[in-house]
Amino acid sequence: MGQALLHSPVMRGPRRPFPLLTLLVSAGLALSGVGAAAPAASAGVLPTLPSRWPAARFEIGMADPPGDAAALQRLAPLGFRYQYLAGGVNTGAGWTTWNPDGTFVSRYDAESFAAGVTPVFSYYMLLQSSPAGGAEATTDLAHLRDPVLMRLYWAQVRLFFERARAPRTVVLQIEPDLWGYLEQSDAVALARSFAATFVRLRDALAPNVLLAYHMSQWGTEHDVFVEHPPDAVVRADAARSAAFYRALAVHFDVAFTDLSDRDAGYYQAVEHKDTWFTSADFAISALYDAIFIHLAGVRLVLWQIPLGNTVMRAENDTWDHYQDNRVQWFLGSQWRAHLRVLVQAGVVALLFGRGADGNTCACDADHDRVTNPAPIDGNVERSLSADDDGGYFVARAAHFYRAGGMAIPAG
Repeated sequence: MGQALLHSPVMRGPRRPFPLLTLLVSAGLALSGVGAAAPAASAGVLPTLPSRWPAARFEIGMADPPGDAAALQRLAPLGFRYQYLAGGVNTGAGWTTWNPDGTFVSRYDAESFAAGVTPVFSYYMLLQSSPAGGAEATTDLAHLRDPVLMRLYWAQVRLFFERARAPRTVVLQIEPDLWGYLEQSDAVALARSFAATFVRLRDALAPNVLLAYHMSQWGTEHDVFVEHPPDAVVRADAARSAAFYRALAVHFDVAFTDLSDRDAGYYQAVEHKDTWFTSADFAISALYDAIFIHLAGVRLVLWQIPLGNTVMRAENDTWDHYQDNRVQWFLGSQWRAHLRVLVQAGVVALLFGRGADGNTCACDADHDRVTNPAPIDGNVERSLSADDDGGYFVARAAHFYRAGGMAIPAG
């Protein structure tokens, strides 16, 4: 099935130099620099890792369909693989129908465990439920307030936990984007009840499952990647994101956030938007994340990072082969310096994947076997495989692990 669509695009403003990241907040958080000699964050500042977190090292993961875990691990020993659970609760096409009696989850888990990788599920069921139509925020909140629909919803959540109960860790990301709409609507009581029910069911049915909150920075009704405000404003917006999370009055094990849902080349060609990240955008992201992590008291995963690159000839800005620069920033030649900033901030993992069909996949999505068309803008490297990204992601992820990866502080 295709990946669910998320609607929180980021847009690039005027270029500015990459600033030194010196983050000073009242509790004494100190985080600086992107260079090789950047010092670690102050001792004791970072939230403690969940007790069931798979390892005290920074991990890489990607969207990965059923049946692919062993083959993927032979190419790169990734720490995570993720899969959407979608389709709506009352449509006859939701995840509970994909295999008999919800065993899609237990099968995906078993395959992941056998390959030595932690399974992650993105639970995205509210929006696609019936009745459909209208704005995403309006639909989501109407469904949350529909008692008949929510009885079905919670029955299927219970089934998920029953199928996910295991001796090994499973991660469940809850309803990407929903929390941003709840924040914008100031629906704190509704959000608190929803969160508390998830935690209660998890505690009772599957304590091995780590629950992930999705932090949407645009939930503040500002988009720092569009507005490019001063650092003081970025800090203030991140503090508002953390305040909404704390208002839920429950503790999630980890939080997720995303930088963009599609490749910049896709947005440019198809939707005529400029979403390329500059070094300033990466700095804003790191600053926002560091403040949120510190004030919310929860570690963070960057999720659904676009897989396009500007290196391989396969990336010629056509369907399934659109360019982007985020994977190069995180896993390219300066990966140590760039990931050190994330580790010091409290980020624990990067999960890569496309948020809509047509965007670049680290696979041969349509079996078009496009490998080495003529370069379009300096992307002269010959493809390493028939993957739509020319094999770049798998090669760089494998290099990250061969080079020893990166440790993360336990907090």
